Amino acid sequence: QVQLVESGGGLVQAGGSLRLSCVGAKSSFMISIMGWYRQVPGKERELVAKISSGANSNYADFVKGRFTISRDNAKSTVYLQMNSLKPEDTAVYYCNQHSTVGNGDFWGQGMQVTVSS
Repeated sequence: QVQLVESGGGLVQAGGSLRLSCVGAKSSFMISIMGWYRQVPGKERELVAKISSGANSNYADFVKGRFTISRDNAKSTVYLQMNSLKPEDTAVYYCNQHSTVGNGDFWGQGMQVTVSS
């Protein structure tokens, strides 16, 4: 299985910012919906944001107004700009590439984001 390459996680103080990056599978990036998910221990993985190949985006209610998803098709890369971070944003963040042809899914390795009070 193809694993997407993520970067940008780490430790940040409440109110701070981080930008996550994910390099997707180049061969199918243009026909894929890209997304960011997060997971905490004992809970299911949940959608944070996703963006279509036409740059239409959707966000979970708990990040609207704080996070911005974007993509650079030339670089086969999706980004998540996270501002005004809160301790409850602490989680492992995963990048997802969902192909609209064949409905296949690729995932990143997961990155720890920790927001301290």
